[in-house]
Amino acid sequence: MAIMLTMIAVFFIGVIVILYVTLKRTRSFDDYAVAGRSFGPWFVAMCYVNSWWPGTVFISFAGLSVASGVFGLYGLAYSTLGLSFMYFIATRAWRWGKHYNLVTQPDLMRLRYSSKPVGVVSSIIGAIAILPWTVLGMQALATVFHIASDGKWALTVCLVIGLLVILIRQIWTVQMGMRGLIYTDMYQGIFAYVVAAIVCVYLLVASNSPANWGQLAHLSDKLIHLPGDGGSYGAMYMFSSVFTGVVGALCWPMSFVRIYTASNIRSVKKSSNYAILLSGVFYALLTLVMIAAAHIPNIAKNPQGGWTTLLSDYGGVWLLGLGLVMIFAGSIGHIDGSVQAAGTQIANDIIGNRIKLDDKQKTIVSKICMVIFVIVSAVLAYFTNGMPRLQLLAQLSYQGIVQLAVPLFLGIFFKFGNKYGALAGMISGFSVAAILTIIYPDDIPALWSLTSGIVGLVLNLIMYIAVSLLTRNKVSDAEKAHVDELFDVAAAKQAIASPKPLAQPIAQQQVAEAE
Repeated sequence: MAIMLTMIAVFFIGVIVILYVTLKRTRSFDDYAVAGRSFGPWFVAMCYVNSWWPGTVFISFAGLSVASGVFGLYGLAYSTLGLSFMYFIATRAWRWGKHYNLVTQPDLMRLRYSSKPVGVVSSIIGAIAILPWTVLGMQALATVFHIASDGKWALTVCLVIGLLVILIRQIWTVQMGMRGLIYTDMYQGIFAYVVAAIVCVYLLVASNSPANWGQLAHLSDKLIHLPGDGGSYGAMYMFSSVFTGVVGALCWPMSFVRIYTASNIRSVKKSSNYAILLSGVFYALLTLVMIAAAHIPNIAKNPQGGWTTLLSDYGGVWLLGLGLVMIFAGSIGHIDGSVQAAGTQIANDIIGNRIKLDDKQKTIVSKICMVIFVIVSAVLAYFTNGMPRLQLLAQLSYQGIVQLAVPLFLGIFFKFGNKYGALAGMISGFSVAAILTIIYPDDIPALWSLTSGIVGLVLNLIMYIAVSLLTRNKVSDAEKAHVDELFDVAAAKQAIASPKPLAQPIAQQQVAEAE
């Protein structure tokens, strides 16, 4: 008990030391929200991975691999494909971000469609989708402290301790914004993904390991079949799972904003390649280890505790302590990114759209929003601890966040589409996905096991195209000129050096009057 708690404490002290060393006064909201667009590819890559894989990857995803075998690899498929897409949108997204001083994902949506309501709706969807994962991350921390205490501390006590840790960490997140987040993500990511990958390699190659390569040659039939290949799931379930993940990979606000933190386009593109390497190697190794460990009775009995059970049985208290540090590192990194993204969006895109705020005021409001978001998450984490239906909220969040994909990605690559189509698509798609997820939390049997997010996405696309066509005559010449300017900026040979305020794009005053 003392050894494991000390290991976690030493790691956390390391986080605080890094924050103290790198602490500097933010000069502007741009510096606060996107770290002044100053970071290189490795920092951006690790920050992205830490925002993508939460600490629960060692619990829920590891448990999925134990229970369902090769199906666990679907996470590898959608994460690497999603990161690949980041490479292709990097040029347009970064150039628009630099030229128009964008700091959030809804900023880009508002700019592209010349519409404040589009920015508000996309920000609301993003904030709602982030909240359940922040709650689940806080509960994952409770699991870490429960195991570290050898089960002597009640789960409620462990949850309170986990919440205190997050609140202490948020002192610096609120002070430093994105800059502190990126520095600590590198430190946390080394433990959560690099050290974890090394441990996984050791477990796979050690001859006396109960989860070595040899075990993969003796898997049961249950572990080598994908959903839809017989069983209760239909033929479209695997497609739905992977496609939703790929489409949603860059819809998460805390993931997309990483593009803006890069120092240049080259850094963004390199970071996507590095992130694919980090994420792919880590997740593939973790999945193989857990599949190889599926034959162990204690792990098969409790799949979600498989990672800690394996490390405890094979390596004892020191290896288990290191495993808990990995979960701890992934959890606080993911929570930090979620809180920063949510607070910045609420201040910049919801409150800032109704009340004119200068840079200093926007930074203060953003800090207040972060504090409120943490408190709300903490309260929900405490009162929903142990509630199985919270899983429904997590599923709803993922099926909902992909509804940003249609106006976001089509708006980045095509001039077709307007604010009316974007609003109609997002609202109808999110509403249908929410209702269907409540009725069918996993899949929809009558539709060959399509998920609710896919159904909502199809409706979203139809509404986006149909409404944009029906309202094309309502689009003013000023709005058309604005879109033309955006695509001219995206096609520039080099990034524009002088940022142009978001409030002043071409013919912006005429566009506002047209609204």
